[in-house]
Amino acid sequence: MAPSPDVTPSAGNTPEPARPGRVRLRRAAVLAVPAAAVAATLAVLTAQGALGVQFAISGMPFTVTATELDGNGFAQFGGLDNMAEGSPNAGDTGGQVLVVTSVIKKAELTKLCQSVDLGGTNLLITAGDGSTRVSASDLTTDSTFLSGDASFNNIEIGNDAGTLDKAGPKGRGPTGVFSQQADTVQIKNLRQTNYATTAGVFKLPGLKLRFSGSGC
Repeated sequence: MAPSPDVTPSAGNTPEPARPGRVRLRRAAVLAVPAAAVAATLAVLTAQGALGVQFAISGMPFTVTATELDGNGFAQFGGLDNMAEGSPNAGDTGGQVLVVTSVIKKAELTKLCQSVDLGGTNLLITAGDGSTRVSASDLTTDSTFLSGDASFNNIEIGNDAGTLDKAGPKGRGPTGVFSQQADTVQIKNLRQTNYATTAGVFKLPGLKLRFSGSGC
């Protein structure tokens, strides 16, 4: 689930500095190789409406954290998100972001925090700080980074994403793409960089929305 380590450049080859919105292929280790062929396949599937996110993303990444996530029915596979035509956030990506899609059929989270950097200030959302946890059904996140202390029950790694069944119909990805699934997942100290989140039902007890000088 963690991104693969960077490859040390050879002498005389200085890598370009990372720029906001740039697709970083080294984070897409869960995709089948070669990456270029898979990206082309994902682009076709997205155009056909075969992938999870059915809306144009803003292209602005947001941070999500939680002290603990518990999920039943977990699936994860590669995906491709598209920005609206002419989006000012496209940069040199062509308006596309290569992501890892995680689907959880039923999820509960403790101390959820979500923040978006608006340039000089952050839009901050928190929930689930009390005795009632945040809960969601068919929770789907499209991420370029995910970290935490994870444990899985009955995990299967290397499945064809088109055959996944543990997260329900929403947890089935495009045929031919490398994937994994598990009966249950627990992640402590969760941290994600996301471009999209969807859910069938999302319950946020103790919801607070505000502007803040710092993010999650």
